[in-house]
Amino acid sequence: MTFAPAMASGLYWQPGLRMAWGEVAAVAGAGNDGDEGQHWLRRFRGRILLSAGLALLVLMGLTLFADSRKLAEALAGFHWPLLAPILLLTSFNYALRFIKWQYYLRRIGITALPTPLSARIFFANFTMAMTPGKVGEVFKSLLLREAIGTPIAVSAPIILVERLTDGIAMLFLASVGLIIFRYGVPVFATIAALGALGFLLLQQRRLIRHLIDAGERFRLIARFTRQMHAFYDSTYALLRPAPLLFATALGLISWLGECVAFFLVLNGLGFAGTPRLFMTATFVLAASTLIGSVSLLPGGLGVAEIGMTAMLLALITEPLMTHDVAVAATLLIRFCTLWFGVALGRVALTTVRGLFYGQKRAAKALASASPGD
Repeated sequence: MTFAPAMASGLYWQPGLRMAWGEVAAVAGAGNDGDEGQHWLRRFRGRILLSAGLALLVLMGLTLFADSRKLAEALAGFHWPLLAPILLLTSFNYALRFIKWQYYLRRIGITALPTPLSARIFFANFTMAMTPGKVGEVFKSLLLREAIGTPIAVSAPIILVERLTDGIAMLFLASVGLIIFRYGVPVFATIAALGALGFLLLQQRRLIRHLIDAGERFRLIARFTRQMHAFYDSTYALLRPAPLLFATALGLISWLGECVAFFLVLNGLGFAGTPRLFMTATFVLAASTLIGSVSLLPGGLGVAEIGMTAMLLALITEPLMTHDVAVAATLLIRFCTLWFGVALGRVALTTVRGLFYGQKRAAKALASASPGD
């Protein structure tokens, strides 16, 4: 298959990287009042709409790749009672990831946030999965600042470390398939090597602090050195051996839930529930999700779907695995994971808007109560 070499050449991640840098600028521009927070949210709403358009194009492309009539037949033949356990397994993944979020908050000293509000913030952030490189997930940090005043530089490292530990968990889950199938080894070896290099670099505390201090010589960087120190201190605390092992183990269990969900999708399409099918489902789900994340495209759109469909066709040699069935399996698992999460996030988002509006009302009340009015 040509998918792995294309990924290695950077064909997919370069456009996403350029888009992600634009989103970083939007995050950096978020101010300290409700009006600017609302402006930031409106800016990302436009990005999410663009991502929805990209998703529609991906759906059209997959439909054209398959025979639309046979694709409809494959979906109609799916054992739909399995939908409930599939969504429960996805929810299981989300629940364990929320536990990890809570654990990280406490590791950096954030204990004043009520659990119900923390859950609303966590799930509202799922809408930001549709931003390039998931940079929009810093929305959690913005909401934390609005809720309890935590500086963005202090809490933002949680998002970075969440992605890192999720990536490590995905590599572990994919490793069994890599050994058995020998598929895409160079790509995943490169990802693992880069991840290990980045981790080792972040452990060099004296070096990193020296580099940040050296940045004070440059006017553009000097005004951010305090935030950079706060960002690095939180990152360093979260990457100590104990929290790293705990979070990675939690990630293994949580993402295994989605791998089982994909196994049920394939089983529901008519494949026998054998151990080999389970290993294939685990490898394909973990590998395509990881590659989609590395691509930095919104939600891994296009990359994850193409990778998943290609790997299913390459690794499952049964006559039942046709182009149409592979596309049906891809659409089903993406709707039950990515789009299910975005839908949950949209519901939760309606419950946290008051953090912005509440701050704005408080500022107006303070102004109206000032002397001389």
